Amino acid sequence: MYSYGSCIASSPGRIVGGEVTTIDRYPSIVQVEASGIFTQTWSQVCAANILNSLYVLSAAHCFVGIFYQPSFRRIRAGSTFRNTGGSVINVAQEFNHPSYGTPGMGNDGDITVVRLVQNIIYNPVIQPGAIVPQGFQIPDNMPVVHAGWGTTSEDGPSSEQLRDVTIYTVNNDLCRERYIATLNPNMVVTPNMICAGILDVGGKDACQGDSGGPLYYSDVLVGVVSWGEGCANATFPGVSTAVGSYTNWIVSIAV
Repeated sequence: MYSYGSCIASSPGRIVGGEVTTIDRYPSIVQVEASGIFTQTWSQVCAANILNSLYVLSAAHCFVGIFYQPSFRRIRAGSTFRNTGGSVINVAQEFNHPSYGTPGMGNDGDITVVRLVQNIIYNPVIQPGAIVPQGFQIPDNMPVVHAGWGTTSEDGPSSEQLRDVTIYTVNNDLCRERYIATLNPNMVVTPNMICAGILDVGGKDACQGDSGGPLYYSDVLVGVVSWGEGCANATFPGVSTAVGSYTNWIVSIAV
């Protein structure tokens, strides 16, 4: 699966089967960089989405771990290219959803609101994004878009340039049944998740390094990349946290 850090049920997201794009197309996406514990070198590990000038939205699993502390994370906004350019701002504090890590619920609640140490300065390639209202549920078989700098194949190299890919939403009940067949107790699909891919075909997905990044529907943020079985698997769609399940909670923090 593709979860950065704890690699819980599956691996963290990446863009497989997509095309290169530029940050002006997705000005609300930012890179999440982590500092090596011993090397003290920074590298992009996840992505996030600008909510306002002081807060970004990402996946909780990108902000946990034995050695995690906020000073080991920062964001890079406004750059098409991985680990270079744009504006770099350190993380002050993460607010992982309180349900994240509930035993028996897999990656349910894999969402976090992250406060930065200073305000983001907007420009044409750094802009806040729109999120869906509380309770929004996207219909099945709708075209949605991932964007990110993650690996371009399972366990492959990260993309040096921002990429995007269009896939389609998959029925939640069908997705849950598929993952039950893995017999992996961590691979639990809940109503707070959105499954998407090219069902029974595969080849397009998010992958390692895309975690926390966007799932867009008509340029509005409907999901945050969370987990999946491998990358671009024909049988198992990628899974994102459904933003609409948490909008009120997000707004209560990011004010």
